[in-house]
Amino acid sequence: MIVAAVIVTALGCLIGAWAWGATTNTQEVLAARDTIHRGEVIGAGDIERVRISSDPALSPMSASAYDDVVGTRAALDIAAGGLLTSESTTDEPLPPKGQSVVGISLTPAQVPGMPLYAGDRVRIVVTPGESGDAPAGAPQFTVGEVVNTFADETTGNTVVNVLVPYADAGILATRAATGNVALVLDSAQDSADDVGAQ
Repeated sequence: MIVAAVIVTALGCLIGAWAWGATTNTQEVLAARDTIHRGEVIGAGDIERVRISSDPALSPMSASAYDDVVGTRAALDIAAGGLLTSESTTDEPLPPKGQSVVGISLTPAQVPGMPLYAGDRVRIVVTPGESGDAPAGAPQFTVGEVVNTFADETTGNTVVNVLVPYADAGILATRAATGNVALVLDSAQDSADDVGAQ
């Protein structure tokens, strides 16, 4: 009986040690409640504290940073349930200095038939007006970067917010108002090559 008691006690200690290890090998981190789009201000209701198993391959933001994160902007799109990292947020304003955000309402015929994501490089190209001729003189396209997109339920159009140089914003806004534009999705590599060539 003494031996049995010792064995039971030992097993109890082992089980207790295993349970303690299982519960302490976790960490409390921050995750997105709903999808947070790039550039949006992160509110208290947008994030939550969750507990996950520790993994050296992951570097999520600690739950202790909750108050510091609230009020910052999303530096990239964060999917619902996604873990926040140090690269997920930024204190930089949107748009940054020297750039502007222009919203363009596009019909299905004016936008590629595939999803657009924040950071995509695009060209907004001038298309012929009612006369069939494109306006002369000004550049025939504006280079920009997608900030976000959303569907206009009233018109059925896709509204694309693009980040463009401050000097080009007025021209692009004027063109967008006429509806005589189309959006072209470019390869990020091609855009980088063009910048290098300049």
